[in-house]
Amino acid sequence: MPIADRQSAWKIAGGVAALLVLHVTLALWAVSGKSVTADEILHVTGGYLYNQFGDYRIHPENGNLPQRWAALPAWLMNAPPPLLADNPYWSTSDASPVGHQFFYETGHDHWPMLMAGRAMIVLFSAGTGLLVFGWARRLFGTTGGFLALAFHCLDPNILAHAALATSDTAAVFFLLAACGAFWRHLRTPGWRTGALSAGVFGLACVAKYSAVLLLPVMVGLLVWRISTDPAGQRGRWLKLAPLTLAGHGLAAVFIIWLFFGFRYSGFAPGVPAADHYIVPWEQVLPFLGWQGRVVQFCRDGHLLPEAFLFGYSWVVQSAQARSAFLAGEYGVTGWVSFFPLAFWWKSTLALLVALVLGVPALRRRWMNPAVRVGGDLTLVAPLLVFFTLYWAFSLASHLNIGHRHILPVYPVLFIMIGGLAAPGLSVSWRRHAVVALLVAGQLAASGRIAPHYLAFFNTLAGGPANGHRLLVDSSLDWGQDLPGLARWLREHQAATAAQPVFLSYFGSGEPGYYGIAATPLPYVNGFKVRHWWYEMTAGTYCVSATMLAQVYSPVRGPWTPGLEKEYQEARTKEPLFREYWRNETTRREVHAAGAGDAFEKTWQRYDLLRFARLCHYLRARQPDADIGYSIFIHHLTQAEVDAALHGPYSRLLQAIGSAGQR
Repeated sequence: MPIADRQSAWKIAGGVAALLVLHVTLALWAVSGKSVTADEILHVTGGYLYNQFGDYRIHPENGNLPQRWAALPAWLMNAPPPLLADNPYWSTSDASPVGHQFFYETGHDHWPMLMAGRAMIVLFSAGTGLLVFGWARRLFGTTGGFLALAFHCLDPNILAHAALATSDTAAVFFLLAACGAFWRHLRTPGWRTGALSAGVFGLACVAKYSAVLLLPVMVGLLVWRISTDPAGQRGRWLKLAPLTLAGHGLAAVFIIWLFFGFRYSGFAPGVPAADHYIVPWEQVLPFLGWQGRVVQFCRDGHLLPEAFLFGYSWVVQSAQARSAFLAGEYGVTGWVSFFPLAFWWKSTLALLVALVLGVPALRRRWMNPAVRVGGDLTLVAPLLVFFTLYWAFSLASHLNIGHRHILPVYPVLFIMIGGLAAPGLSVSWRRHAVVALLVAGQLAASGRIAPHYLAFFNTLAGGPANGHRLLVDSSLDWGQDLPGLARWLREHQAATAAQPVFLSYFGSGEPGYYGIAATPLPYVNGFKVRHWWYEMTAGTYCVSATMLAQVYSPVRGPWTPGLEKEYQEARTKEPLFREYWRNETTRREVHAAGAGDAFEKTWQRYDLLRFARLCHYLRARQPDADIGYSIFIHHLTQAEVDAALHGPYSRLLQAIGSAGQR
């Protein structure tokens, strides 16, 4: 290679490395100030138990590979496991309590192992960046590669998940890699490209169950390859196609068995016995239709590990109905519009503009008689097929709980907008100006929201301050802002010391770990806190966005006359609730009479109704402060509390009207 070419190669490699280092640094810096998110505790705990004991029952519904990978530091640190003997949560495979025990009840500080796990996952995001650059460069030249890579490295949605110890980032990497490797094999068939493609496909299968979408993608690419071959050469691939698919299937089966220790049972020998997975098989298979019959066939023949089959089954069942929220609407089977709107609201304006600019640029290219449209499409065939099928699946999905589920389509778009930098689309100075402005826009979007990348919403959506009115859960509030809340409470200690602090937190973190002392309002993870009687008085109310929206509450949605009647009837029992919880003798007498469980259920229902009624008021009230756009702070006077909770419905409506005019 000539010296000039070597120097150019080193410059390109240095530029790519610089962007990737920036990406990794930003992602890790952002999460260094964030608490464990709702799913991270499950992934790290599950992966640790896989590595430590070879037991695969805890959280099998997510990828075995990323969980093992994220938990590798915990295993190498010799983190002590939770007590498993006589542990009811272990015997019933209840991941949330077991995860809480592992993180907070073993005497081992979870923070170093969590941050190390996050650092492991960010490597997948860097790998995706390499794929994006390489693919875009091959299609559109070096400048196009750098444009695509810059968009990947600076995108706030990618940065939000790049360094979280979950399976999302790994799935993005392996789905893109599998599509590229398979198309390369089809274009240049041979045992080397076939082995690479089959291996990557197998790893995708243990990265996340969404890898099942690769099956129709592979079939679609085979059809494309055969149909675009000259008529005399199609017979070759018609013969090779079954062999290729069979080889990929065998490789996937081998890799799946490898990651599950070549053992059918998900229950490890040598550890305290367990009863079942999170639910017995009998509560899953009958509800899966034809997929349940396929799973049963695989179970009967021990064709795949049991934990892998259960994880897949649990994903399918959970996706059939799940509480969800979209711009003030509540549902359990999702909306066709959920992911298109999530994409519209959470994509950067630079990306949206680039997509719009790409249409006339492509039109100009295809008007050139020297350009073959079919040749262009063949070059990007895996991207087009994957993008189309993934979106079709997303639109039909009932699992509408997070924008993160469409993250795999973003690298495809980054690669495609690299075409804006391709020579020949416009005069050089215009092309360079467009590239510079787009990168600047992407950088500005990322810089404005940093380090709260998860809360990014573009200006078309009203910005991050309006995000909680549109999407919650992992699109905004995943339990990540306990450290920020702790700092805010310390800084405002003088103002909050005179009145109590109340907290309703959505997530898997432990407020006490950060020194947050607050009266607990209803939580999602209620196993941590037994709610005794407490008075709702004037004070500082800290409420997570997901809890404010009441997405997962049994009393979510509009405050109906039926709920109001139930609430007012239950409110008459407040003196009984006070007496029961404050007087141990009374509690013993109630339990001795066999009425303890029923009485506590009545109290829990009232507690939920009371908090839901308060949230109806708080949603209309402008918060006094917010933490990372995901936890809202309200300083409520006693008059406000009385209006929201202690009066008739008409008084609540008056309070809501007054709050909306503030």
